[in-house]
Amino acid sequence: MDLTGRDFLREADFTPAELDGLLRLSAELKAQRAAGTEVPRLTGKQLALIFEKTSTRTRISFEVAMRDQGGHVTVLDPSATQVGHKESIPDTARVLSRIYDAIEYRGSAHTKVERLAEYADVPVYNGLSDEWHPTQMLADFLTMREHAADPSAPLRFAYIGDARSNMGNSLLVMGAMMGADVRIVAPQQLWPSADVQQLARDWAERTGARITMTEDPAVGIPGAEFVHTDVWVSMGEPKEVWAERVALLTPYRVDAAMMALTGDPDAKFMHCLPAYHDQETGVGEQVARDFGLVDGVEVTSEVFDSPASIVFDQAENRMHTIKAVLVATLT
Repeated sequence: MDLTGRDFLREADFTPAELDGLLRLSAELKAQRAAGTEVPRLTGKQLALIFEKTSTRTRISFEVAMRDQGGHVTVLDPSATQVGHKESIPDTARVLSRIYDAIEYRGSAHTKVERLAEYADVPVYNGLSDEWHPTQMLADFLTMREHAADPSAPLRFAYIGDARSNMGNSLLVMGAMMGADVRIVAPQQLWPSADVQQLARDWAERTGARITMTEDPAVGIPGAEFVHTDVWVSMGEPKEVWAERVALLTPYRVDAAMMALTGDPDAKFMHCLPAYHDQETGVGEQVARDFGLVDGVEVTSEVFDSPASIVFDQAENRMHTIKAVLVATLT
């Protein structure tokens, strides 16, 4: 697998074999770190991290991954740089390419990270855009492989909630690429776009993946080994959206009854985080006060804090999988 110099803007930038190779490399690097045998391969490399949107897991994962491998990072945010204000994305790309070995960008419109990659002479990584979340996918698939009852069998997972989002798009397409049994469970107006669905179906024809699109949890959840969800209102959307989404998505909240629909007492719950599962955040408190969801929004605390929840394995695996991308594209 030679990915040297490659961008990673969306899952389909790589082939299924290349994605599998990244997952295997992630597992190897994770094992080496745990055993204390990791060998730095990025000594002297410099990485620029651009954050148009705030971040916890993405930022710390890139920072720790790079430092574990002997490299260095510079964090750039809108308050501290001229990106998009006094300096265009093409100019920014050309400046950073003269100084850094790679660039990560986490922002809104996917066209921005595409434009950055177009003008940069170094690898560009999408830390999140409105359309795709590829580094999260590597973490999710590594986590599912680690917890699958039969790692050699196709993964069986459902995504429930607001699926017209980067997480819905990415889980659908990468699932199709990896030959999985993918279920999207959401109101039809919140399904991935027709273009994204077609991309997934095109891949499924090649890989044998199974795709189910349904509004009915009783159709989409049974048989799933993993149940994914995400917040109902994404970063950058107006507060006024909350009333509409709560009315639309409350029947899709992941609670104990929803998990029981899998028919599998060992089924696992997954969430890319942050999650509004209690009232210990400003949003959780506000939604409880405004809409009466006192025991969680998209997921209840009963599920989030249960043995079925593997969300913190996901969070840790962000770092190991991002490290694999860095190693693979910079060596």
